[in-house]
Amino acid sequence: MRSKILAVGLLSLICLSTYAQRRTTRKRTPAAATQRRTVRPNAVNNTTFNSQSVDTAKRVSAKPFERPIDGYYKKANILSARVTPYANLREADVVYAKRVWRDIDVREKMNQYLGSPKARLIDVLMEAVQAGELTAYDPSPTRDDPNGDSFSVPLTPGRARARMADSVVVDKFDANGDKIGSSIQAGDFNPDSIIRFRIKEDWVFDKQRSIFEPRIIGIAPMMKLKVAGMDADYQPAFWIYFPEARQVLATKEAVSRNSDATGLSFDDVFMKRIFASVIVKVSNQKDERIKDYAQGIDRLYESEKVKKSLLDWELGLWQY
Repeated sequence: MRSKILAVGLLSLICLSTYAQRRTTRKRTPAAATQRRTVRPNAVNNTTFNSQSVDTAKRVSAKPFERPIDGYYKKANILSARVTPYANLREADVVYAKRVWRDIDVREKMNQYLGSPKARLIDVLMEAVQAGELTAYDPSPTRDDPNGDSFSVPLTPGRARARMADSVVVDKFDANGDKIGSSIQAGDFNPDSIIRFRIKEDWVFDKQRSIFEPRIIGIAPMMKLKVAGMDADYQPAFWIYFPEARQVLATKEAVSRNSDATGLSFDDVFMKRIFASVIVKVSNQKDERIKDYAQGIDRLYESEKVKKSLLDWELGLWQY
């Protein structure tokens, strides 16, 4: 009898527990469904937000334009080049000194690279003058500076550029179209018109080092002036102090007709004397130019005579 009562009690408890679980499950089901229904819009919003974030990230992470290397290696050595300074020179060690003026014609075969459209010497100088890296000096003769090459009167970049351009006569007219006058204005600068450069240098023998060497002091582009509608002789447009220009020239590569990998700078051109020139003046007691006492082909003979005299002076120091 007792066993029957216990069995009935156990069955009752099992039924009650099963009924309670079903009630709990039914109550939770609507809440879960609501939660699922609530989550779905959020999922859509999150998807939209994620797509917008990806687009924004793509725009932010997009790299700016970077120019590719024109070749298989980057030429950076000449950009960081430094000038090799001259050895210190004392006045007491100078046994012999001679000042020489030379003209370099870029039309000559050996000098054609100085006028190459890839890298013109005049472009290097003009860009440095316009940027304020170099100072141009007035070549006009004065009482204290008869030759106009003592670097005494600096020019502004605008005036220096104006001296490089040909002058143009511009007529002026009134309201009725009648000519009332004219004025001279500077024209456009043509770098191809600069075909000559003049350098001023000192040949010095240093007894301390027992060496006879030239040291360039100044360089000037030459312009052919027009006087009364006729072409005059070439004259310096302005002077550049060469020791100041060496650092600028050392970072500019000169074009070579033999190889593109020479790494030759314009400073190397002048330090290693890789140019052909004609002597137009040598210091003398009358301050004469060669053309003042020699004409025609005799100028070249006199120029070669001065070159030989410099070499002979050095050779005369040695005895064997």
